[in-house]
Amino acid sequence: MKPRLTTVRAKLTALVALTAIVTLTSLPVLSWIMDRQLIDEVDDRVPEAVRGFGLELEGDLRDLATIVEQLSSQADVRAALRSRDARDVASLGTIFHNAYPQIDLVFFDAAGRRVAQIEVDAPPEDMRTVPELAGLAADQEFQGVIEHGCETGAGAPPAFVVAKRIRDAGAVIACLPLDADYLKEVQQKLGLELAFVAPDKGGTIGNTSRFPVASLTYATTGPTLVNAGKDDWALARIALKSMPSLKGNYGVVVALAVTDIRNIVRHNLAWAMAVLLAATVLSIALGARLASVMSRALSRVNTALQKLQNHEYVHVDMIHTGDEIEDLAIGFNTMVDGLKERDKLRTTFGKYMTQTVMEHLMKGKVQLGGETLTVTILFSDIRSFTTISEEMNDAQALVRLLNEYFTEMVSIVMQEDGVVDKYIGDAIMAVFGAPVSKKDDAVRAVRAAVRMRTALSDLNKRLTARGMRPLRTGIGVHTGVVVAGNIGSEQRMEYTVIGDAVNLASRLETSTKEMGVDVLISSDTYELVKDTCIAQAIREITVKGRSEPVMTYEVRGLRDASEVPAP
Repeated sequence: MKPRLTTVRAKLTALVALTAIVTLTSLPVLSWIMDRQLIDEVDDRVPEAVRGFGLELEGDLRDLATIVEQLSSQADVRAALRSRDARDVASLGTIFHNAYPQIDLVFFDAAGRRVAQIEVDAPPEDMRTVPELAGLAADQEFQGVIEHGCETGAGAPPAFVVAKRIRDAGAVIACLPLDADYLKEVQQKLGLELAFVAPDKGGTIGNTSRFPVASLTYATTGPTLVNAGKDDWALARIALKSMPSLKGNYGVVVALAVTDIRNIVRHNLAWAMAVLLAATVLSIALGARLASVMSRALSRVNTALQKLQNHEYVHVDMIHTGDEIEDLAIGFNTMVDGLKERDKLRTTFGKYMTQTVMEHLMKGKVQLGGETLTVTILFSDIRSFTTISEEMNDAQALVRLLNEYFTEMVSIVMQEDGVVDKYIGDAIMAVFGAPVSKKDDAVRAVRAAVRMRTALSDLNKRLTARGMRPLRTGIGVHTGVVVAGNIGSEQRMEYTVIGDAVNLASRLETSTKEMGVDVLISSDTYELVKDTCIAQAIREITVKGRSEPVMTYEVRGLRDASEVPAP
C-alpha cells in the first residue's frame, strides 16, 4: 500500500526535503552548465551587438539623407545657392545643424564652387576636386564613405557622406565624421569597443580606448573569443555594404568584454555551491516549521470559506505570516466586507430603481468619466408645499405625509423602469433611459406621469377622509441629451445626469402652475409619444440659455385607455 500525504504540512515538508536532495545531486551538472552558459552568452550577445551597431549606423545614414533631402527641397536654400548668398545659406543650414550638431555641412553652387560651410575647418573649394563627387549629375545623390569627409586636410578622419546635386542651383553635402567623438558616442550607446578598418590597409583608422588592437587579426565574421593580457574579449568583424568608398568597403570590428562575465560565472558557481549546501540544511530545519504555520493559516481560511458558503459573513482571524497567506486572509476579509456592502447596496438600490438598472450598476457598466445619452427626464413637485408645511405643526406628521406621497409616486416610476435620480425637498427627479436605454423611454415617462396624476387623485381621497388638505402637483417631462455618470468629489460620488435637458424639464414643471395644467411635456417628447397619448398644444415658453422658444403640450391621457382626469 502506497503511503499518502494527507495534510498540507506533510506535503510541504516532503517537498522541501526532496528539493534539497535534488539540489545536492545537481551540483556537478550545474558547474558544467554554467561553463557552457558563458559560451552561449557570447554567441548570443555578439550578434546582438553587431545588429545594434548596424541599426545605429542605419539611423545615422537616415539622418544624413533626411537633412540633405530637406535642405535640397527648400526653395530658400536653392535661391540662396543661385545668388551665392553665403550668409543666408549658412543661416538655413544652421537650423538643421542645431538639431544634429554632430553633422557637418558644405554647400556648393551650380558651378561646383563652395558657397558656405558649417563646422568644417578646411572644406574643398571646388566640389569637383573630390573624386567621389566630381561626376555627380543633377538631382543625383551619393551615399558612402569619403576618406577625409568634408575636409581636405590629410589628418582628417573618414566620414559618412550624403551629397545631392540640385538642378540649376548647386549641391548640399552632409558629413558624419568617423572620429573619436563618434566612436565614443556609439560606445556609450551600445556598450561596445569599436574599431574602423580601412579597405586597403587592413589596419584601424580609429578605435575606442579599450579596443584590443593587438588581437585585431583574430577577428572573423563570427564571434571569436580571444585573450588580451588580463582581459577576455569576443570579437566580430562586420563588412558593411552601407560604407562603400572608391577603395572598397570600410569594415568595423566590434569587441565585447567578457572578462566580467567569466568572473561572474565562476564567482556565482562558488557561491551557489556554498549557499546551496547551507540552504539544504536550513531548509529542512525550517521546512517543517513553515509547513505547520501555513497549514494552520490555510485551515482558518478554509473554515471561514465554508461559513461564507452558508452566507455567514465572518472574518478570518488575523494571520501574521508576512507573506501571501497573510495577504490572502486580508483579501478574504476585504471580500467579506465587500459582499456585505454589496448586499447592502443591492437592498438600497432596490428602493430607487428597477432590478434591470440595479444589475447594470452592480456589474460596473457605468463609465466613471460619464457618457452622453438621450434620456427623458421627469420632474414632479407639490404645489404650495411651503403653505402646507406651515399649516402642519407636527413635523413627524409632515414627514409621514411626504413618505406616503413619495411611496406612491416612486412605485409608479420604478414600475415604468425609471430611476429616481434625487429628491429635492418635496420634488422628485426621475430619469428614463439612464444608465440602461430603451426605445420607449419617452412613452414610459409620460405613462408614469399620467399614472402619478391618477395615483395622486386616489391619495387625495384618503387624505380628505382623514381631514387633511389634498395635494396638487405639477409634472414636467422633456427628452434630450445629457451627460450621465458618477459625479461628485473623491470622498462622495453619486450617479446622476446633467445638462440643458435637465434644466428644461425643471422649467416645464415650474410652468405647469402658470398654465394651470398638471402634466406638461416639451415638443421633443411630444414627437416621440404623440401616437400613444392624448395631448393638447398650450403655448411656447422661453428658456434661459436657448435661442429658440419651446412649444409645450398638456397631456390629457393615454390613447389605449380612458382619459385620466386631473385630480
